[in-house]
Parts: sequence; C-alpha cells; structure tokens
Amino acid sequence: MAEILRIRGREVGSKELEQIQGWLSTYPQWSRRRLSEELARAWDWRTPTGQLKDIAARDLLNRLEGRSLIRLPARQRRGGRQIPRALGSRGQGTLNLVGPVSAQPRPLSELLPLSWHQAQAGQSPRGAVAHYLSEHHYLGYPDGLGQIHYLVQDCHGEDLACLLFGPAAWKVAARDEFIGWSSSQRQSRLSHLANNSRFLILPWIQTPHLASHLLAQAVGRLRVDWPARHGLSLLLVETFVETERFSGVCYRAANWIKAGQTQGRTRNDRQHARQAPRKDVYLWPLSCRFRERLCAPLQP
Repeated sequence: MAEILRIRGREVGSKELEQIQGWLSTYPQWSRRRLSEELARAWDWRTPTGQLKDIAARDLLNRLEGRSLIRLPARQRRGGRQIPRALGSRGQGTLNLVGPVSAQPRPLSELLPLSWHQAQAGQSPRGAVAHYLSEHHYLGYPDGLGQIHYLVQDCHGEDLACLLFGPAAWKVAARDEFIGWSSSQRQSRLSHLANNSRFLILPWIQTPHLASHLLAQAVGRLRVDWPARHGLSLLLVETFVETERFSGVCYRAANWIKAGQTQGRTRNDRQHARQAPRKDVYLWPLSCRFRERLCAPLQP
C-alpha cells in the first residue's frame, strides 16, 4: 500500500497494515474484540485517563476491511453472552427481573426524587441494564465497551429506565455542519462529544413527561461522569432518532436541538450501496462556548 491513510486520527501505512495482517495470519482464533484490544495496546492508543481506545481501534479495523485491505474474522453471535459479560466475574448469579403483570399510570410527582446509578462492570445494576436492553430495546444491548451505563430508579427503588452514553459517531454531516469545525479539528476533539446510544423507559412504566425529565437529568450527570471517565470535558451530546419508529418528541421537550438528518448509509459503506434507516440528529450543547472551543485553531 503506497498511500498513507488517516483513520480516526491515526496514520496507517504499509508498516501498520503489515502488522495487522500479521496478527490475522498468526492468530486466526482471535475475535474482533481481542484484535482491537491488542491493536490499541500495541499502538499505546489510550484516553487521557489511560484507558485503551478499543472502540476507536475496532472502527479503524472495520474501515480497513471496508476498503478491502484486510479481512476480519467472522462476527461472533451476540445475545445470551452479553448479559454474563456485562455482569463480569463478580456477578455470576441469575438475574430475576420481571415487570408487573399490569401497569398503572402514575404521575411524575409520585416517582420523585429519582435515583441514578452508574452501573459499573461486574455489578448487578450492569446486568440489569444489559437484560432490560436485550429484552425491550429494538436495537438490543450493544457492546458495552466505552459506554457509561445508567440505571434509574424511582423513590421506592423500582427500576424505571436505562440510558447509555458512549463515544460520538466519527463523522455526521448534519452535526459537523452545526458545529462548523474542520476535519482536523474533528479528529482532534471528537472525544469532547458523547453519543446517547440507548434510551429505554421500561414498558410497564407509564408516566407522562418522564422521558424529557430523564434526558434533562442525564445531561447534568454527564457533566461530572464523562470527565471522570475520560479525562476530558464534555461539550456536546448527540443522539440519532430513527424516523420510521419515533418522532423525537421527548428530545425536543427537553430542549435538544434537531440539527438535521443522516443520509441513510452505514459508516463503512464507501460505495453508498447499503441502505440504513434515516435518523434525525439531535444535539445538546453543554457550554455556550462549545463552538469556540471545538473550532479553535489547532496548535502546531
């Protein structure tokens, strides 16, 4: 490969490509997860807090495969393995999470104050989040790597909702136009953005205005939890609402800004041949100076 590619802010030339191809040849039993972890470790690709940037490494590998430069191992089937993995070695007990037979509408005032639990790996709330999303969210439970998990309960300790926040999408035209940053600025400062990847109110909870209330509180939590996790300030939160399924009313009610719509393509579709559902792009700036900070000139 003569050209040098720049993917996720990293330069990938012949030397780097040969290294990856060597791993694929020598360790055909490695999963995509293992490969991305080894790549991040070998390149010392870490966040400011020292955590391996596995997700960025996995996206880089997917993009190389999309260019037909490598062939990754087959994806492992998900499903039943996700909950034990979320529980970790300290949470081997069987989850018994069953909702009420009949749901009765309750006003928001009867649920307050809400309790927010950041569900850490190996703890039972993490397994509860994985279970609820697997059972009740149309996208299921994602790879939890790099995601901040929240389990929200009412004042009586009853589970109400799950929210996940993880790394922002690498490139989104509507979002990037809204911010006004350059490609190099985006590559350098994307870690100041978060993505609300999952939002689920349990189906037996029927409370008007709960969704917008949760979204407003979540932003307040993220102001503290994101820097503690990633070592960087959080300036903007994004989410994508599939238009054929949802209207996005709760995001608008919580004062999120509708910035546009995705183009209906997957991130590794270089030939624009794959169709994906169109999604509305909603954004929440956490600072009135977010553009000034994200679009500031890069230091040489």
